[in-house]
Amino acid sequence: MQVCGAVLASLLLCAPLAGADSTAGAPRTLKLTSIPPRPTDGVTGSQFARQTEGWPEPERQRAALAELERGNVPRSLTELWPIELRYQPPAGDAITATIWVTPDYVALGRDDDFLYMPLAWPAATGVAERFGCVLPTRKMVDAIYRQAPVHLEPRPLPAGPQMRSNAYALRHQQLIDAQRAGVPLSELIAGHKKDVVLSNRLFALPDRVAIYGWHRLDGQPIQPLSTVHGARYADYSHGVRLVWNQVWIDGVPHSIYDVLADPALAPLLSDEGAIRDPRGLLDPVRASIAAAPTFAASARR
Repeated sequence: MQVCGAVLASLLLCAPLAGADSTAGAPRTLKLTSIPPRPTDGVTGSQFARQTEGWPEPERQRAALAELERGNVPRSLTELWPIELRYQPPAGDAITATIWVTPDYVALGRDDDFLYMPLAWPAATGVAERFGCVLPTRKMVDAIYRQAPVHLEPRPLPAGPQMRSNAYALRHQQLIDAQRAGVPLSELIAGHKKDVVLSNRLFALPDRVAIYGWHRLDGQPIQPLSTVHGARYADYSHGVRLVWNQVWIDGVPHSIYDVLADPALAPLLSDEGAIRDPRGLLDPVRASIAAAPTFAASARR
């Protein structure tokens, strides 16, 4: 594990963010106030794993989504970290953008007992929309890894049908927890999961999920960008990192949706060029409809 730097001081902000800026015009840190207070009756991660063990996958996903959407997440996830990205146009000066990301992947439960819940594409987009966020692109994932103060080493488990079980999720959780011992939960960490990502490939394959990452300590990803799995597939290795829906470009705020769709600015955030309809791609209803044939086919087998 590589650890460097200190946790950024947090600044409580509510959208819009006018007046909360650094010398460059962008906030230094953000608090994701769109996540509701954690409910007093929210189950812990270990309780959820026990309660839903053996449940059909769609039911477990719905149960996890319901808990997450009502704020049953570790409070450390509300502390966002700034990530800088650069793009050099063919002509003119380089452009700099700042995005804000959760310090860790989406987890269910409380700070002292949480579970990294693998989310299929419909649930991942549902969580992102609920909290005013988007999913990262491949370029964002690489930038997050490079700038994270803490790098965890990937811990792959043997492949097989058990990869989607709660038992595997818990086993992988224990391997991660052992590595991050002593690291504050609000510290930005990377390398321990594959990311569920945005990709233009999903327009041609709307019933799939795109995954990428799981960087080794040398910075090379184990998982190249892939759309081999159906949209309702998720296993222990998948993680959902949230990206706030605004981006600062040279100190000026913009909608991240508008930037992703703009051919001139999208290369700041995506190495695939402009995403022609990022709002549509992230629409949970669209995702559920696209995934339905895949689920129906698997149910018949």
